[in-house]
Amino acid sequence: MKTQKLIFKQLFDKESSTYTYLLADPQTKEAVLIDPVKENINRDLKLLKELDLKLKYIMDTHVHADHITASNELRDKTDAQTVLNVDANVTCNNIGLNDYEKLFLGEFEITGIKTPGHTDGCMSYLVEDKIFTGDSLLIRGTGRTDFQQGNSKEMFNSIQKKIFNLPDETMVYPGHDYNGHTVSTVGEEKNYNPRIKSGITEEEYVQTMKDLKLAEPKHIHTAVPANLNCGKTQKS
Repeated sequence: MKTQKLIFKQLFDKESSTYTYLLADPQTKEAVLIDPVKENINRDLKLLKELDLKLKYIMDTHVHADHITASNELRDKTDAQTVLNVDANVTCNNIGLNDYEKLFLGEFEITGIKTPGHTDGCMSYLVEDKIFTGDSLLIRGTGRTDFQQGNSKEMFNSIQKKIFNLPDETMVYPGHDYNGHTVSTVGEEKNYNPRIKSGITEEEYVQTMKDLKLAEPKHIHTAVPANLNCGKTQKS
C-alpha cells in the first residue's frame, strides 16, 4: 500500500498543442517528465527546483514530428536517463523499453505499453490509474497514421486490444489536444470517440484515416531528425 499520493502536473505548449507531464514520488522526490518540449525546458527545470524534485527519467511516447524534444538537454542538465520504446530505434537513448516492461519511480511503477500505429515506435505509459497515450489515443480522436511508418490497422489494434482493455475508469492523458480538453477516461473513449469507439470495425477505421487528407506537420523536416538524436540539433 502506497503511503502518499503521486505528485502530478499537466503542462502545455501552445505552439504545438503538446502536453508534457511531470510525475514524482513525494517521498523519494524522484521525478519523470513525459514528452518535454525543447522550448519549455526553463519552465520545467524551474518547476522541478520549486518542488525539490530530482529528475530520474525523461520519457518520450515516440519520435515526434511536430516539436523537438527536450530530452537531450534535460539529460545534460540533470543526469536523468532518456527512455523510449525499443522499437523507436533511437541510438542516443539510454533505455529502450519492451512491451509491458516496468520502471520504478520511488514506490510507483511505470509500465510501458507498445501502441504502434502513429509511428512504429509509439509507447503509452501506465502509472496507477493514469495512461499517457502520446499520439495514439486522443480525446475523441486518434493520432494520424499517414507518415513516419504510420499504420491504421496497427493503430486500431493498439487502441482496441490494449488501451480499451484497461479498466473503464482509467484516466486518459494524451500527447496533444486541439479542442480544449485535458483528460478523458477509457470508458468515455469507448463510448464517445467517433473514430474508434466500441462497434467501429477495423475496416471502417482504416477508411476514416484514409479519408482525412491532412497537411504535413510544418516542423517535420527539422523535428524528426533532431528527435532521432534525442532532440540534439546541429546548432545545439
